[in-house]
Amino acid sequence: MKLYLVRHGETAWNKAGRVQGHSDIPLNVNGVYLAEETARGLKNTTFDLAYTSPLVRAKETAEIILEGRNVPIYEEPEILEMGFGAAEGLHCRGENQEPGSDEFNKLFTDPVHYKVPEGGESILQLSDRVKRFLKALYENQKLVNKSILITSHGAALTAMLNLIKGKKKIAEFWEDGIPKNCAVTKVDVRNGKSEIIYEGKIYY
Repeated sequence: MKLYLVRHGETAWNKAGRVQGHSDIPLNVNGVYLAEETARGLKNTTFDLAYTSPLVRAKETAEIILEGRNVPIYEEPEILEMGFGAAEGLHCRGENQEPGSDEFNKLFTDPVHYKVPEGGESILQLSDRVKRFLKALYENQKLVNKSILITSHGAALTAMLNLIKGKKKIAEFWEDGIPKNCAVTKVDVRNGKSEIIYEGKIYY
């Protein structure tokens, strides 16, 4: 099984430094461009199927990458972005930082002491659902020899990559950084064991 993990293209909220989470924000013009360049970079890569977060920014990215191909795309709620609850929409970086952003930014600067906003998720909750997705994928015998595109989000993909690497400490969650928009990571899975072939490749 070969997995190609891709973060969605840029959105207006990415550019403005606003917290997205489960908010359903579409790609902006640059985000479409990044996805189109990634599609060109992956034009010679065969895909048998794709899993995408149900959020439009991830779906659009998958659709652009697979445009003109007869590849089924399945929505998978387990790879939704981390839910940030009441903090969604908050300007958390840049010139327009809002009150409360310092507390929210502990997610990145001090994740052990991050206080989950009302209606949000913890890193552990995110990791648990991403782990369920990977487990189901690895155990599906029909997918053993398949090449699979997976389009998701910054925090969700960070959780996925940490699980693949065997990194479990919350304090180290962001140690390897957040995948850039439309960055591609290839993972080879054999007998339930996964190996990263390359990480964070960009085509733009």
